[in-house]
Amino acid sequence: MRKYWLLSLVLALSLTGYAQIPPMGGGAGGARRGGAAPSIGHFYGKVVDTKTNKGLDGVSVQLIQSKYSPATHGQKDTVIAGMITDRHGEFSLENLPIFGNFRLKITAIGYKTYEQKVAFDLKGLRPGGGAPGAVPGGGDDQQQQMDRAAQALNAVDKDLGNIKLSEDAQTMETAVVTASKPLITMGVDRKVYNVEKDISAPGGSGVDVMRNVPSVAVDIDGNVTLRNSTPTIFVDGRPTTLTLDQIPADAIQSVEFITNPGAKYDASGGQAGILNIVLKKNRKAGYNGNLRAGVDDRGKANVGGDFNIKEGKVNFFLAGNYNQRKSISPGVTSRYTFNQPGGIPNDSLVESDYNVNLGYFAFARGGLDYLIDNRNTISLTGNIVHGTFQPYTNSGIYIDTLYPNSTTYSYTYRVSTSNSLFNNHGAMLSYKHTFPKSGEEWTADVNYSQGTNNNDNLIGSNIYNVKGGPLTSIYDQQQTINGTNKYLTAQTDYVLPFTEKSKFEAGARVAIRNIFSLTDLDTVGANNKFVVEELLSSSFKYQDQVTAAYVTYGNVIKDFTYQLGLRGESYLYTGHETFTEVDPSGNQIPADSPYKSHFPLSLFPSVFLTQKVTDNENFSASYTRRIDRPSFQQLFPFTDYSDSLNLSRGNPALKPQFTGSFEISYQLNYRATNTFLASIYYKNTTDLITRAADTGINPVTHEPVIINSYINAKSGFVGGVELIGRNSVTKWWDLTTNLNIYTSKINTVDTGIFAVPPIGEIYSVFAKLLNSFKLSNHFTLQVSGDFTSKTQLPPGGSASTGGNGGRGYGGTVSGNSQGYSRPTGGMDASIRYEFLKNKAASLTLSCSDILRTRVSDVYTTSGTFTQEADRRRDPQFFRLQFNWRFGKFDMSLLKRKNNKADQENMQNQLQGGAPGGGPSGR
Repeated sequence: MRKYWLLSLVLALSLTGYAQIPPMGGGAGGARRGGAAPSIGHFYGKVVDTKTNKGLDGVSVQLIQSKYSPATHGQKDTVIAGMITDRHGEFSLENLPIFGNFRLKITAIGYKTYEQKVAFDLKGLRPGGGAPGAVPGGGDDQQQQMDRAAQALNAVDKDLGNIKLSEDAQTMETAVVTASKPLITMGVDRKVYNVEKDISAPGGSGVDVMRNVPSVAVDIDGNVTLRNSTPTIFVDGRPTTLTLDQIPADAIQSVEFITNPGAKYDASGGQAGILNIVLKKNRKAGYNGNLRAGVDDRGKANVGGDFNIKEGKVNFFLAGNYNQRKSISPGVTSRYTFNQPGGIPNDSLVESDYNVNLGYFAFARGGLDYLIDNRNTISLTGNIVHGTFQPYTNSGIYIDTLYPNSTTYSYTYRVSTSNSLFNNHGAMLSYKHTFPKSGEEWTADVNYSQGTNNNDNLIGSNIYNVKGGPLTSIYDQQQTINGTNKYLTAQTDYVLPFTEKSKFEAGARVAIRNIFSLTDLDTVGANNKFVVEELLSSSFKYQDQVTAAYVTYGNVIKDFTYQLGLRGESYLYTGHETFTEVDPSGNQIPADSPYKSHFPLSLFPSVFLTQKVTDNENFSASYTRRIDRPSFQQLFPFTDYSDSLNLSRGNPALKPQFTGSFEISYQLNYRATNTFLASIYYKNTTDLITRAADTGINPVTHEPVIINSYINAKSGFVGGVELIGRNSVTKWWDLTTNLNIYTSKINTVDTGIFAVPPIGEIYSVFAKLLNSFKLSNHFTLQVSGDFTSKTQLPPGGSASTGGNGGRGYGGTVSGNSQGYSRPTGGMDASIRYEFLKNKAASLTLSCSDILRTRVSDVYTTSGTFTQEADRRRDPQFFRLQFNWRFGKFDMSLLKRKNNKADQENMQNQLQGGAPGGGPSGR
């Protein structure tokens, strides 16, 4: 097409005569008076590295022309064409105006900017500059016309040759500094905690990371709450069978905490929102990685490393960690029991425990990304986790039994030793397609994970009338719990921008979970051998499936932004328990019991509104409806008799709880790096899942017993005000503060003899402070502290570190409508020394609970007992950690997607430019 344009142009110039066209001195203006100049110009060339002479992929190429601006009454630079070089370093700018002067600007990360003036040489086509021998005012013969056409074709089809770029040593030297992220990145819809900036995290686990995340509280057992409610924990945006203490802190890149998720997100986790753990996945060009090792004050070591290489269309990464642990937790429990059924006398119990948990876990993760072409990418990732722990507990138990006319005393020395083995593995296959329209994309992924655990627990009890006196009896029992869980999710999402300010999103998801648990309780029988107590043993399996779809639409009208969303979910739960019971004749017979729950369709709307006040401040409001479905531990119908003093049982009749959540926020950014965020929130929950006491009959002793179980309460609410600030106080001091003042209340149902009025509404305060001091060019000090006042126990428990298949290992549930935690808090500190070139190596010394003030002091009450449990875990715990990073940053391996921001900026500049000035198709 360009050849026909050129031939027509030359013929027109020749046949009409040069006298009718202004001379060359008339410039472009003369061309405009004669009609619009055709946009048929073409610049092309290749960008190469000065040293290697290899083509550079992903380089930004822009063609700039100076134009008159009516607004400023002066000249203004305008980008009329641009693109990103291909993998060979080649570029091609087409459909360009042929008259005028231009400036070619080429930029690439790590290279000096290149600029050159360019133009099309059209002297041979203009009057006064014609070919030798041409007669002014006379017509050209056919041969001359053809020669002129060939000259014109060469003139507007210009090869700029190889353009060499030189590395910018200063840019490369300071790249780490300019790319540094703050510890906390705050937005209205979410906050992001960048773990790489937390110097206390290395060598620890996901639990240690959560201790410094704003809005998140972690108790001494690693149970996590977000605004005093149970969050849903994701890994890389998807559900997982991994637990927080199974994820090394060194493998975590960031933690996203979303307090009021919209329709796009899984509706589960209604009371507290979502904690999304983003694992590291390096995509730097070239090869890079790091090695690390550490040791704590109990002589337990950790080692790990990760490696990444990116070349051509493939990005490959591999990471691994091995962590040894020894955790010590002493505690005292005091309980007074009264009003027991069946005429059982009241009693008073004091139990002193000393628990040691010894073991290790190993974590490995790897994967690759394959860039099929510029618009299609496929990724595969996988992880493997293995661990073994041998916890043991020594307990001294004093029991005073209060009869009407007398009191008897007993002392029990109990030793509990366990062996726990867990394995977890998973894989994720994902695909991403981007469309020619900026921002339009389609993604799909399949995620599968499976966990297994085997727990053997041997409990031996020596019973005395008086401590130090003669042994009166021995009671030994053994409990075996084996479990598996399997989790499959498939999800697809589509994003379609209608305009620059409006966007439509839609997606669908299916999640299927299968869980199995087998529990055997053995007691010593004849010949001192363990015999299975069939009446105290059972197996349980269940499957639940959630099918979901969502749509959202967002738009910006001047300074007002809104987003509307609707999510629909269908839920199906089926369970089956196999156990042994006694028939009317007194014989033990096998039995089973099925369970089923089905919610065909539940709708979850969401509304987000934001009003921009200035460039630095805005107000926002949101409403969402969400759901919490019962967990396996809450559904499991088997009564756990392994601890005769603390029986527990799930409730398969539990219904999901629904939460309506409102939030209003104000955000202010000031002094470049300072941010203040204030939020007012209120959450109302119906059918709230909470703990309550129940009664039962021990099938072996036939005595009435008290069992801690779960119920759906009438309702509950939590509301409060949260303030988060991030301040650069000085050049060497960064301060992050978090204050949450809230209240909560649970309205219970009447459960009969065990009914008791709930604790009532409690006003609580949670505060967290994080200081980072740049002591010198090589030393950084981090000091953090937290405080929690008297707080009602989170209903239904909290996001625990346990639960790895079956009934899980290591998890505890503290939720109780009739209990509260007394005030607690603590302080942590870490200091890091960085050395070697570019600070490639570092040593970090950290200490947790410096003042030995963190305790778990929980008070609970019911219609039959009052109890207080006071425990500590690992106070004044020290860890020394070494880290060394390595790598080579090869600029020739830069991919186009790494320059996506440059490409988008270029496209934004091209909008409204000269006709035909857009980037060429690729």
